[in-house]
Amino acid sequence: MERCDAKELKKILRKEVRAKIESLDPEYCIQADRDIFKQVTELEAYKQGKAIFCFVGTKGEIDTAPIINHALSLGKQVAVPKCRSKGIMDARLIQSLSDLRVGFYGIMEPDEYAPCLGPEKVDLAIIPCLSCSSSGKRLGYGGGYYDRYLEHVTGLKAVICRRQIMRDDIPVEDHDQDVDLVICEENIWRLGENDLFVSGGNS
Repeated sequence: MERCDAKELKKILRKEVRAKIESLDPEYCIQADRDIFKQVTELEAYKQGKAIFCFVGTKGEIDTAPIINHALSLGKQVAVPKCRSKGIMDARLIQSLSDLRVGFYGIMEPDEYAPCLGPEKVDLAIIPCLSCSSSGKRLGYGGGYYDRYLEHVTGLKAVICRRQIMRDDIPVEDHDQDVDLVICEENIWRLGENDLFVSGGNS
């Protein structure tokens, strides 16, 4: 049998991880998401950051509504993803989660009139994944939206993931973007050389 390339391996892993996510104990997910909220909001980059980019969690993903609401309550600029075309997204500012409507792929997103926040203005980007490794290898959904966007983000890039779906066998492709932090409910791994944070966690 010929060796699978990274793209094909990712397809296989996505199927495996989706099945794993479906099997997770709901009570575990609730508690893990609460602990991840605490990890994120105690980051120095979060406390000091004026502009936060955060994905809007959908079914099976980490519930990011508490993070978004908390950041808004502190008067921070909060931007969430909006898909513009195949593989392309930008960040749109919101004032409330009630600003969101069902958009691409059934994901909640702002309408087209919401103001943009340039990637160079993002202090902390909170990124989703299907799975990731503690070394920062991220398994996304296959559309390339986040890799294209993160290429232009100069602030701190953090991927959040429940510990039970993290795995070390994630292949890497040339277009995959590096992250500075991997955050789960149990730990924070500091990976990059970005000095926009001084925080707890293990490297």
